[in-house]
Amino acid sequence: MLIEVREDSAAALAEYARIPIAFDVREVFDVAEHTGGRGGFTLTKRRLDVPYVKDYDAIEDESPAHWAERFDVSNWVFLAAHSEGRRVGGAALTLDTEGIHMLEGRSDLAVLWDIRVAPQARGQGVGSALFRAAEAQAVARGCRELKIETQNINVPACEFYARQGCEPRAFDRFAYPQLPNEIQLLWYKELSRAVGTR
Repeated sequence: MLIEVREDSAAALAEYARIPIAFDVREVFDVAEHTGGRGGFTLTKRRLDVPYVKDYDAIEDESPAHWAERFDVSNWVFLAAHSEGRRVGGAALTLDTEGIHMLEGRSDLAVLWDIRVAPQARGQGVGSALFRAAEAQAVARGCRELKIETQNINVPACEFYARQGCEPRAFDRFAYPQLPNEIQLLWYKELSRAVGTR
């Protein structure tokens, strides 16, 4: 599949939102905290007896179509992936935006807020192309690190970020009071200046 990734605008968020983010949950990661030594935690995959579909866009006001109403997106970067004239994916990168606690008050940190690939295009390199483009955009804007939030129920996303060179550094069992069975996982990747020259 030939993939072209280009910068998009906030004006196209309704079109961006048409790419579904829903995925099948067939397995989850159990999170075990290390109690001795250097600390940290391990992720152990567990198969579910009853799979289900998870769709974060179905949560009220979470869809990309509502982002510009909820946040100041003037410092965000939106990317669109196209193949054969069709939009097959997108990514949103958050930079230096007041009120976004995920940015930790840092101007040298970028958050990969969202990445999505059309179901028929998954597993064909679209996500990797979007991730590389997001890295390059972050480096071009002076960022030294990339941060990504996932959940323990999204095993494919966790495995994808691990393949991209990200490491899980933190988790929070209580990040989602309305979703008590989900654990927040925070992934980080140090950015090389060479990324922008690929």
